[in-house]
Amino acid sequence: MTTSVQLDRIEKRFESWDVNGDGRIDQSDCDAESKRILQAFGENPGSPKGRALSNAYLGMWNFFADKAGIDKENGRLTPEQFNDIVKEHVLENGGADFGKAIKPTIQAMIELADVDDDDQISPTEFKTWLDAMGVENIDPADAFRQMHADGDQLSVDELVQAVRAYHLGEIDVPPLGR
Repeated sequence: MTTSVQLDRIEKRFESWDVNGDGRIDQSDCDAESKRILQAFGENPGSPKGRALSNAYLGMWNFFADKAGIDKENGRLTPEQFNDIVKEHVLENGGADFGKAIKPTIQAMIELADVDDDDQISPTEFKTWLDAMGVENIDPADAFRQMHADGDQLSVDELVQAVRAYHLGEIDVPPLGR
C-alpha cells in the first residue's frame, strides 16, 4: 500500500522533471533537467562529464518510456503513467529495475561532485551536490548521516539506495533535488 508521503514524493518528482510545466514528461524535459544540473555544477554539456550526465538522463527517460509503452523520441509520460511506474519499479519489487536505470545517472553526478576523484562523495562534496540539486532547508551533515550512518563517504550504490529510501519515505533527504 502506498502511503501519503510516498504519493506526495512521487507527485513532486513528476513536477520537478516536468521542466516545461506542460503536465507531461518527455525527452526534452530530461534533456533540460540534465542541462540544469550541469549548469549548477558549472560543467560544460559538451565535456565528457557533461555528456555522461546527458546520456544517463536519456537512459533514464528510455526506462520510463519503455515501461509506459510510449515512443522514446516523441512520447509523453502522463502523471498517472509515472505514478504507476514509480510504484511498481521503485516502491515495490525491491527497486532493482529502477536501481539499474538510475545508477548511471547517480554515477555521472558523482563524477560532477567528486573533487578528489575517489569515486565517492564526502560530506563536503555532498553539500555541493545538494546545492546543485536545489535542495534547501536541510542541514547537509544531518542529511549525510541519514544516508550513511558511519559518516565516511557515499558510494554510487548507497546513493541509489538513498533515492529509493527517499521515495519510500524512509529518509527526508531528496538526493535528486527539489
